[in-house]
Amino acid sequence: MKLRPAIFFDRDGVVNLSPGSGYVTSLSDFHLMPGIIDLLAWCKAQEFYTVLVTSQQGVGKGLMSQADLDAIHDFLQTQLAAHDAAFDLIRSCTHLDGTCSCRKPSPKMIQDAAALLPIDVPNSIMIGDHDRDILMGRNAGVGHTIRLAGEKEVNEPGDLLTHSIPEIQAALKQLMQA
Repeated sequence: MKLRPAIFFDRDGVVNLSPGSGYVTSLSDFHLMPGIIDLLAWCKAQEFYTVLVTSQQGVGKGLMSQADLDAIHDFLQTQLAAHDAAFDLIRSCTHLDGTCSCRKPSPKMIQDAAALLPIDVPNSIMIGDHDRDILMGRNAGVGHTIRLAGEKEVNEPGDLLTHSIPEIQAALKQLMQA
């Protein structure tokens, strides 16, 4: 099977509005980031795999159940599918910090995705809003990283620093032409 590049997306603060210092624990707390549906549909039209890689420690802390997280992701996929923009794969780390091998900045979620889909990791792109997202992409050998600046302090800006979803799409177009 022919390898294709993927775009790996962090969830909170990129795909959906950031919950700040808390957690998205229910559907009522989950609100898509403006423009994300169009960005995902564009990525799919460019024949990128789209993969969600998300740390959801709220499950490990008992603030929500695995069923709650699954319901949020099912809702997300249903919303995106209506626009031909559903993720090809969702990988979640629900463990407490320091208790697993998959928590960001570990490359494990990306490596697991590449074991399930024929992903060309060196030509793939990681998009995140936190230093650990950028580090995960680098640790996995992803070719490019795009940082969406937001609430979190930026120590790891990534290859490209953006401030909005439309800027991410422009950055992706720039990377495709390079």
